Amino acid sequence: MKKISQYIWEHIWGYLAAVVCLIVSVALDMLSPQLTRRIIDDVITAGRLTLLPWLLGGILLIGLGRCIFTYIKEYLFDTIGSKISSFMRRDLFCHLQGLSADFYDKNNTGELMARVKDDIDRIWDGLTFVGMLVIEVIIHTAMVLVCMYRLDPRLAAIPTAAMLFCGILAVLLEQKLNRIYDEISEENAILNTVAEENLAGVRTVKAFAREKFEIQKFLSHNSRYYELNMEQSRVFVKYHPLFTLVTKLLPLLVLLPGGYLVIAGELSLGSLGAFLEYSTNIVWPMEMIGWLTNSLSSAAASNRKLKKIYAETPSIREADSPVVLPQIQGAVTFQDVSFRRGDTDILRHISFHVRPGATLGIMGATGSGKTSIIQLLQRMYDCTEGTILVDGTDIRSLSLKQLRGNISVVMQDVFLFSDTIQDNVRLGKQDLLDLEQVKEASLAAMAGGFIERLEKGYDTVIGERGVGLSGGQKQRISIARALAKKNPILVLDDSTSALDMETEHKIQQTLRGLKGVTKLIIAHRISAVRHADEIIFLEKGEIAERGTHESLLAKKGLYYETYQAQYGAFTEVI
Repeated sequence: MKKISQYIWEHIWGYLAAVVCLIVSVALDMLSPQLTRRIIDDVITAGRLTLLPWLLGGILLIGLGRCIFTYIKEYLFDTIGSKISSFMRRDLFCHLQGLSADFYDKNNTGELMARVKDDIDRIWDGLTFVGMLVIEVIIHTAMVLVCMYRLDPRLAAIPTAAMLFCGILAVLLEQKLNRIYDEISEENAILNTVAEENLAGVRTVKAFAREKFEIQKFLSHNSRYYELNMEQSRVFVKYHPLFTLVTKLLPLLVLLPGGYLVIAGELSLGSLGAFLEYSTNIVWPMEMIGWLTNSLSSAAASNRKLKKIYAETPSIREADSPVVLPQIQGAVTFQDVSFRRGDTDILRHISFHVRPGATLGIMGATGSGKTSIIQLLQRMYDCTEGTILVDGTDIRSLSLKQLRGNISVVMQDVFLFSDTIQDNVRLGKQDLLDLEQVKEASLAAMAGGFIERLEKGYDTVIGERGVGLSGGQKQRISIARALAKKNPILVLDDSTSALDMETEHKIQQTLRGLKGVTKLIIAHRISAVRHADEIIFLEKGEIAERGTHESLLAKKGLYYETYQAQYGAFTEVI
């Protein structure tokens, strides 16, 4: 993870320019009480009226200069802070994209959304407006104290003591707020998760009449979020009046001894006026300390959350010098492959070889490990034991880009983006596929008919995750997406489960007609795998049976039982 200081260093010249403008702006503000002192001592007391126009002109120029430099200062801080937050959000998103599948198995979407959006926004606030004010408060306070000590060290001791008191309060406030902001950040992530899950699954919620239950679940987290924010408010309200009390009493505490020194002739009336103006000028930094502490604590808590994500490293890594094959032919080999997640054995001693252009059918009951074979082939996970080869090369030696870029996958859980149908089909090869190729793949997947009947055809924008399309239509678009890539390895994970028998039959014919494409077909239907060169039947993560359609029927084992369950007295799949 790049430290915030590194991002700032990359824009150091812009920040230095902003700080210079800030210093000039504050310095001009420090001149104003000096002009007030001259007006009182030289014009009002001494009667030198000729100085008045010059002094008033000086006040006008100071005001104009402050406007100019304050504008430049705020513009630079906002611009640079916006750039840094944009880069931080980009880097965080890139880091998340680089993490392996096991990271997403244990972290929910809502929490990650909170990190990418809300936590970056809090840091952004800390780098722009809040950060600018922190620097300004420090410089402003230092200059005011210098000016006060130059006027009268005795009186300057009073605001110095007040500042020390406010500093102690700020430290106590920050310590109490740190814990609260950590909890607020966590609860915000949970609240986002609950909202995201319910909005994404609103049709399921309605189908099971769970609206009341889900509302109560959301309200419980919303209530906790409210309580934490109220706890934060109570802490802030407890300390903030003390800051206000000090700032309101300060001018009075300065005026009483200051007036005595004027009467005693140890301080001029103009100097007292300037001192009072400085004491009033130092009030706003004291008032800001509590609020700034509040905001900085929030930004610090968000930064700690980001550090936890950056501490995660991908479990799937490329070799330092990955092998790059000139062209992948499509041979797939599993050699005594076992896969374990935690204490659970998913696959045990899986071995098979699929020659280029051949078809392997994979069947088995739910939970038998069928999808895990595909995930291992794509290196979403690494096998615990054994070796997986593509064209005779260990996939751990290949670059992830070449490996995954040569495998077209139709997943069991179809995911379509909120985009046009054309761009969903072209996914991953937008620059290489034209509309004619998209249409060709869609017709092959039996999707061209319903797509062309839509009002905007291939330019129709589908809803989130394909909302608005039937399950079968989404599956056909997903198949079209895989066929359009024309990759040497094609994987279909129960990809025709939502299709009618006639459509499935036509797609199976299309798949059998693909030449030079290695096909791994996971299915529950016998019809999807019966023409495969080899079929393996998994049971509890092991290969229980293997062979062709005819040889497996002759064994009268698990495959035969599945066949009988699906087709009963029929002796041939139509």
